[in-house]
Amino acid sequence: MIDLHCHLLPGVDDGAVDNDNACELFSMAVKDGITHMTLTPHVQPGRYENTRESLDAHFQDTKQLLAEENLNIEINIAGEVRLCAELLGLYAEDNLPFIGTWGKKKVMLLELPHSGIPPGSDKLVDWLLARDILPMIAHPERNKAIMEDIKHAAPFINRGCLFQLTAMSITNDFGIKAYEVAHQFLNNDWATIVASDAHNTKHRPPILSKAYQFLVEQFSNDVANTLLINNPRKIIST
Repeated sequence: MIDLHCHLLPGVDDGAVDNDNACELFSMAVKDGITHMTLTPHVQPGRYENTRESLDAHFQDTKQLLAEENLNIEINIAGEVRLCAELLGLYAEDNLPFIGTWGKKKVMLLELPHSGIPPGSDKLVDWLLARDILPMIAHPERNKAIMEDIKHAAPFINRGCLFQLTAMSITNDFGIKAYEVAHQFLNNDWATIVASDAHNTKHRPPILSKAYQFLVEQFSNDVANTLLINNPRKIIST
């Protein structure tokens, strides 16, 4: 399985706190059957001052750490970019992190505020698309506006955005409403990938096997493979 959204890069956001914690999380992922992880620290000006450039040194240190600890897992670096006006400046500085590509566009993991969808979000998505940047909306099933009414996702669906669902939402480990909305995305074939969004070992672990098995049982092997293996591989195979 391939995990394209996790917070295992140590010391840069609210995920892994240090190298020991990161190794513990990577070990859990390996045991769960995850072969590749794209590390996606928060990029949120004013709170997490991460950029594509600043994260690279941390990433190189983490690659060395995995080699020293004999942890057999492939990693890439990207980011979870908060939807905000500062995003335009990061683009101008060539400091936006991308996960990979889809078609001819670069894929950027875009996080909406949990509280809702800010006015003008559709215009910002249009701005990105005009620059060949395709947003992949992170965990839409946990956004309060979309949880209240799935129609609030329509501007992003209509523009061809990709969508990343959280493994724990699919298995009803993030509350019944997130579960219901996640399954609306699944039933309408709107989901692109499923990822862990792992932050820690207890409450938000790097586990995908439970969601994979759930999708096999409730949908099919093809659906599970598409969302947890094939589509993630397509995005990172650039």
